[in-house]
Amino acid sequence: MIKQITCICCPKGCVITLDSEKPEETVKGFRCEQGKDYAVSELIHPMRTISSTAEIKGAIHPRIPVKTNGNIPKEKIFDVMAEINKISVESPVKCGDVLIKNVLGTGVDIVACKDM
Repeated sequence: MIKQITCICCPKGCVITLDSEKPEETVKGFRCEQGKDYAVSELIHPMRTISSTAEIKGAIHPRIPVKTNGNIPKEKIFDVMAEINKISVESPVKCGDVLIKNVLGTGVDIVACKDM
């Protein structure tokens, strides 16, 4: 089955086509290797970055912005969000501090995105 994917790696937005049966062999329409890799990865095993907030105590605001420091499998988004919603951190927290190490065994950490 032929699939069309719009590449998001750069502003060009290449429309890439590939066959779901043989993606590496049939990929067309990319203008760079990064686009080719993105399209194949998106078809075979889509990955995402998560941005969210977590509870913080002793700070000016009740929540602190957090994000993954890498990509996680798309199918684990809701599970990772549940883990983020379980935590409550104490101020002070520095931007980049690891709040959850190796979340759900993904090899990716949840980090603070702001000093609070």
